[in-house]
Amino acid sequence: MSDVLMFSSVAMLVLLFLKVPVFVAVLGGSLIYFLMNPDINSLIFAQQMILGTEKISLLAIPFFVCAGIVMNYTGVTKRIMDFCEIVTAHLPGGLAQVNVLLSTVMGGLSGSNLADAAMEAKMLIPEMTRKGFSLSFSSVVTAASSMITPLIPPGIAMILYGCIANVSIGKLFISGIGVGSLLCISMMILVGIISKKRNYGALTQEKLTYDKVMRALKPAFLPLLLPIIIIGGIRVGIFTATEAGAVAILYAVLLGFLYRDMKASDLVRSLKETVASTSSIMLIVSAASVYSWILTRERVPQMLTEWMLQTIDSKFVFLIAVNIFLLFVGMFIEGNASMIILVPLLAPIAAQYGVNEIQFAMIYIFNNAIGALSPPMGTLMFVTCSISKCPTAAFIKEAIPFYILLAIDLLLITYCEPFTTFLVNLVY
Repeated sequence: MSDVLMFSSVAMLVLLFLKVPVFVAVLGGSLIYFLMNPDINSLIFAQQMILGTEKISLLAIPFFVCAGIVMNYTGVTKRIMDFCEIVTAHLPGGLAQVNVLLSTVMGGLSGSNLADAAMEAKMLIPEMTRKGFSLSFSSVVTAASSMITPLIPPGIAMILYGCIANVSIGKLFISGIGVGSLLCISMMILVGIISKKRNYGALTQEKLTYDKVMRALKPAFLPLLLPIIIIGGIRVGIFTATEAGAVAILYAVLLGFLYRDMKASDLVRSLKETVASTSSIMLIVSAASVYSWILTRERVPQMLTEWMLQTIDSKFVFLIAVNIFLLFVGMFIEGNASMIILVPLLAPIAAQYGVNEIQFAMIYIFNNAIGALSPPMGTLMFVTCSISKCPTAAFIKEAIPFYILLAIDLLLITYCEPFTTFLVNLVY
């Protein structure tokens, strides 16, 4: 690694720690590299910024973001919440169980963990505290369950990873169902154990019956079909993962008019929110494209691969090292930003060790999800606490059992490949 690259990388990290917007920090570090290398044509800087956003598969991001936002204006969220409430009302910690299940189901609609956390913090935390749940527990359950969202198709993280590492987005979607379900089930078990210990009661003592489920499922049936339509359409070959986003928008708008809960003004607001959300993501993609070009020019991926292969002779030791490294990085750098910088470095090394590309993708995304919950810069933690007014110290103390659970789940998907590949092999 040259001194110029080292200096520009340090400058970029300093800007990130100063909480400068991610795309500005990455562009700033890259610009320093170009300015200190006068032999490189400065036009390459602009070219790489544009080229980084020209992949057709990236169109899936604005499509799915728009579909998720439109869903929030169509009354879909309320219908799905009512369904989740009926299904989990008899379990210990009823509303906390609703929280976890709602995040899992909404992951198939919104794809954004921050949007999910903000929505549930506003909808469920006040109701949970009124029912006797502590504010810290309510906040932790909301933030932790929102981690499931990027793991359930159509998670934005899976689309980005697929574009960067040239991995099938359709296969990542299928794998995400298994990993997301693992996290959902294990989190519901933990919530049940804690609720029993603290006497957080169920919403009702009545047993769950088939008739109740069917009555609750009826209004939520059409929204719940969306993930099935997306996965099925991609697998059968009716449309690509990118085109599936457009289908999702049309389906969301159709539901809006069908339920008569959406006005023309709501559609305009949805489009405005989509532009704002997509712009922030694409600016990061554009900036990171420049930095990736710099790393390639400096042969950093090749040198890192050679060093790793010479130093670590076991796939299992490599995976431990990667998990520790990614957990540390996730505490300080936003997941999508780190993904665009690190995936081109780590994915080829994982392939050299014989790690399945789908498994490594889910390991990476899972680590990013944990990072979003972890101090000092956990975005999910801060978004939830800012809405619920829960002190950060109380949040971190309450979250300790959840961190232990996440570590166990991470080890399962790291060392038990079927958790990530069984459904993919079954479907494909």
